[in-house]
Amino acid sequence: MVYKHYSIIELLKAIGGVQTLESVMNTLNVDRTKAIYTIHKLRKKGYVKTRYNSDKRRIYFISAENVLGGESYIDILNKYSPVKISSSETYKIYGRDISIEETLIYAIKTRKVRYVLASLALFKKPINWTELHRLAKENNLVREVGALYDLAKINIKKTRRMHQTFRNAALPKDEEGYLYIIPNLKSIDFKDIEKVWRVYIPFNSQDLEDYKK
Repeated sequence: MVYKHYSIIELLKAIGGVQTLESVMNTLNVDRTKAIYTIHKLRKKGYVKTRYNSDKRRIYFISAENVLGGESYIDILNKYSPVKISSSETYKIYGRDISIEETLIYAIKTRKVRYVLASLALFKKPINWTELHRLAKENNLVREVGALYDLAKINIKKTRRMHQTFRNAALPKDEEGYLYIIPNLKSIDFKDIEKVWRVYIPFNSQDLEDYKK
């Protein structure tokens, strides 16, 4: 198959809009590998946003406006979580997709109840555990991430499995004391998780009702 070398402008004109991998292949008359490369090339420039439809197939939103529009951590939390956040925050990240890993760390760092509660939904998404460990370590939140994961695992269906390497590295050492995720908040219902991680869980069972609907 002969592959035409399109410029970015030509690609945006040809496949701008809502696309699937198959439609990109058909429109550009390329094989699967070249279509994946093309989407990756545009994503690196900030022109692609990806969503999943009901059957988990990737849908690509390709537009020059994606570079200008930006996205916030709040956008990501509201996209995936049943716990919605209303915020006047206007900080946007431009030119790239915001990762699940950095959004999770952002939410925990806020030390706000609703933000942390909303972040539990992110454990249902594919996670790069190596990257998450790096970010958590940089922000001194490794055990907090581990404790919140265990909370999600027993309360939220389809929570993905934690990488064992992360767990082994994150579990507390003998000399480490208890940490608060949110100052002065402890759980009545999740004492077992608190004991494993030596991290106080700021929620009780009733706080997780939105995840059980």
